Amino acid sequence: MIESQIPLWAGIPASILLVLGGLLALTGSAGLLRFRSFYSRIHAPTLGNTLGCGCVLASSMLVFSALSSRPVFHEVIITLLLIVSSPVTAMLLMRAATYRGSLKREDADRDAR
Repeated sequence: MIESQIPLWAGIPASILLVLGGLLALTGSAGLLRFRSFYSRIHAPTLGNTLGCGCVLASSMLVFSALSSRPVFHEVIITLLLIVSSPVTAMLLMRAATYRGSLKREDADRDAR
């Protein structure tokens, strides 16, 4: 059985990035619970979870690059997809909520007449 250890120069920054990523994701999730309106609620998790996942992926890239003694870039593709897809999803959810709100206002105006 071959046992490989993470070098100290990679382990310490990776640990810091993991803790920071967890704290950012926790902050985004707490914002989801704390805020009242949908538009406020969608903002916190989008930013917190995107940055949190980015820190975790950077930590993974650092550790696996150190263990394999060569640069590992698989996580860069995951990070790029995450950075692109998370804001687009949030934007589409906000547009859907705006559209749904306008339909409710139209129904309320029609019932008032």
